[in-house]
Amino acid sequence: QVQLVESGGGVVQAGGSLRLSCTASGSIFRINAMGWYRQAPGKKRELVAVIPSGGSTDYTDSVKGRFAVSRDNAKNTVSLQMNSLKPEDTAVYYCYADLRDTISYYSSDYWGQGTQVTVSS
Repeated sequence: QVQLVESGGGVVQAGGSLRLSCTASGSIFRINAMGWYRQAPGKKRELVAVIPSGGSTDYTDSVKGRFAVSRDNAKNTVSLQMNSLKPEDTAVYYCYADLRDTISYYSSDYWGQGTQVTVSS
């Protein structure tokens, strides 16, 4: 069984910073991509940032230059440093991993439980 556990999040004023972290644990064979999605009230879940196992990172346009995603393959962790936060960044942020566990032949998507980020104006 695989679990993604997030930490970080909270309430911050506009212009402030927050850091989210996520650790994948359990019967993991290989992790392909890891990243972050977010979902604001009344909106669809959207990709924020993704970092493949061997490729370059990708960000949604609205966070480019403000957010930075990083990954520690040895620890199966992914982090999201969020700077210059804006009220429109307010959402539940979900950790994501595309990984193969030890009993499956194919990779699957795994999600964390979500962590609330609230940016006040």
